[in-house]
Amino acid sequence: MAFLSHPLKPHLLSTPKPKRQTSKFPTKVRMSFQESGPSVAVVGVTGAVGQEFLSVLSDRDFPYRSLKLLASKRSAGKSVTFHDRTLTVQELTADSFDDVDIALFSAGGSISKEFGPIAVEKGAIVVDNSSAFRMVDGVPLVIPEVNPEAMDGIKVGMKKGALIANPNCSTIICLMAATPLHRRAKVTRMVVSTYQAASGAGAAAMHELELQTREVLEGKPPTRNIFNQQYAFNLFSHNAPVLENGYNEEEMKMVKETRKIWNDVNVKVTATCIRVPVMRAHAESVNLQFEKPLDEETAREILKNAPGVVVIDDRASNHFPTPLEVSNKDDVAVGRIRQDVSQEGNHGLDIFVCGDQVRKGAALNAVQIAELLL
Repeated sequence: MAFLSHPLKPHLLSTPKPKRQTSKFPTKVRMSFQESGPSVAVVGVTGAVGQEFLSVLSDRDFPYRSLKLLASKRSAGKSVTFHDRTLTVQELTADSFDDVDIALFSAGGSISKEFGPIAVEKGAIVVDNSSAFRMVDGVPLVIPEVNPEAMDGIKVGMKKGALIANPNCSTIICLMAATPLHRRAKVTRMVVSTYQAASGAGAAAMHELELQTREVLEGKPPTRNIFNQQYAFNLFSHNAPVLENGYNEEEMKMVKETRKIWNDVNVKVTATCIRVPVMRAHAESVNLQFEKPLDEETAREILKNAPGVVVIDDRASNHFPTPLEVSNKDDVAVGRIRQDVSQEGNHGLDIFVCGDQVRKGAALNAVQIAELLL
């Protein structure tokens, strides 16, 4: 499986992407363009996740009667091909959400804070990929395979706008694997170490990693526009701001979001988030401590039957999940499933999880939320 080596080159904006593996959950909606479908707007369509929104909408044949592509004034006027139709990117304004049923946002927190409430006021259901509303009381924070009940009562056609938040990509990838085990044995403490790809910082970071790799191999000083240190052939603490408690914002997102999604303020979560020189797809080492005993064979069977999860756990050949294997895939891969030898009585497990940050960690999760609105 090759990674996306040239994300968002100009010609890709008008070239349909090939079909890709789709997740086991939820069942695909096979309708696509339909007069009775919702009107959909994609905000931030020219960014890495915005482009992935279009790919996922196409792959899952999401039903729509109209599709509005929105971006900054700088990107307005660009052409995008979708379902054999050429659409023009429009400038995002306060008037963009007239008659919009579902608005998929991925344009950054400041844009979401400015335009999300405007869209809601005009009756749109906003699915926001930024961190702007995740921890706001009353705003559902949803992973469809994990807590779909959080958005009960929010449906297209109710003639009322609403906000739904997409969790952080690392939280999504982690909880896709941890939640099925949590349901069986109740997680009391979770320790997560992440290995996060360039895709998490957007298309520009992916470009910079590619550029730096060439520069370093050619003996040139690496270009450092996105991160303040060399990324190629290196790894470093996640670039999110470090808080007074010593954790960075990315790490605290995992702590707070896990508690909200699981509706459990008492679960103990600690995280260390690291940038690694991988183009696309995050990896995470997750240590789980349980209230009830859970042996590794039972855990393996639970994960094999979990929606949106695939188990890659071949000890004999030392084959476990890798970012390359999950890039451009919908399912989250889990392996290295083993009893934690530091805990007695089968009360601890270690697992290793990989998931495509742009796909399930962002665009797919948002579109699955949108499917639940129909």
